[in-house]
Amino acid sequence: MTDTQTLAFIGLGVMGAPMAGHLAAAGHRVIAYNRTAARADLWMAEQRAKGHDVAIAATPAQAAKDADIVFACVGNDEDLGQIALGADGALDAMREGTLFVDHTTVSARMARQIDSEAQARGIAAVDAPVSGGQAGAENGALAIMCGGSEAAMERATPVMDCYAARIVHVGEAGAGQTAKMANQMCIAGVLGGLSEAIRLAEAAGLDMDKTYEAISGGAAQSWQMNNRWPTMAAGEFDFGFAIDWMRKDLGYALEEAGKLGLSSPITSLVDQFYAEVQAQDGGRKDTSALITRLPKGAQT
Repeated sequence: MTDTQTLAFIGLGVMGAPMAGHLAAAGHRVIAYNRTAARADLWMAEQRAKGHDVAIAATPAQAAKDADIVFACVGNDEDLGQIALGADGALDAMREGTLFVDHTTVSARMARQIDSEAQARGIAAVDAPVSGGQAGAENGALAIMCGGSEAAMERATPVMDCYAARIVHVGEAGAGQTAKMANQMCIAGVLGGLSEAIRLAEAAGLDMDKTYEAISGGAAQSWQMNNRWPTMAAGEFDFGFAIDWMRKDLGYALEEAGKLGLSSPITSLVDQFYAEVQAQDGGRKDTSALITRLPKGAQT
């Protein structure tokens, strides 16, 4: 384990709370901030009950002012801009020579802006979006794709190891976010095909367990198939990563693809399908609820 440090963690949602908990469990002093104070107080009580050295700050700036590294895991570009650069934002409070690590999924443009603003203050930055969902955060098994300098990565990696199964330095500022966009595009395309495959098997009257067993050992196998085939077939869609969040992420991906002069017809189509599910009050359901827009056919 790396030497213990004073760390700030901004954002104690379904991802941030367990990530911050892993840092505290590793022996670091963690000063956390969350927009909803009640959630922060509950997190602090849980952590102190485990004997961890944690505290709650009233603002992002208060959390960041004594920290060696500041971590953030919030909602979107606007949220990140507010906690990093807004009134009582973290960057102005951070000491020169410290490090800002952002785990929020945001646009590559925002990641590059944060990096530029940090450098102007003598602070290093890493954009480090994660994949693995709530279960990955709770189990300390996230995949993290990173953008930033080699020096910043050398400092960030030993601490991120507290909640990561894989950490990959993709490139310079914004590269982590662009890799996360590619990740989300892959997931969207797989879930589109998986939804149609499940409906085909159902309509044909196939044994769903045996069909899964037959096809999951070959080229069709994927994380989504292994983890969501049974739950999609059962109509269960409460697994943490909501359609509302996926549409936010796909919006960033389509924006970046457009800037690069690329056509992304499959991602655009699946994004439209997700919009249909949102319109049916499905925005808070797991992304696998994409299947709900497809009616079940009559069994043969």
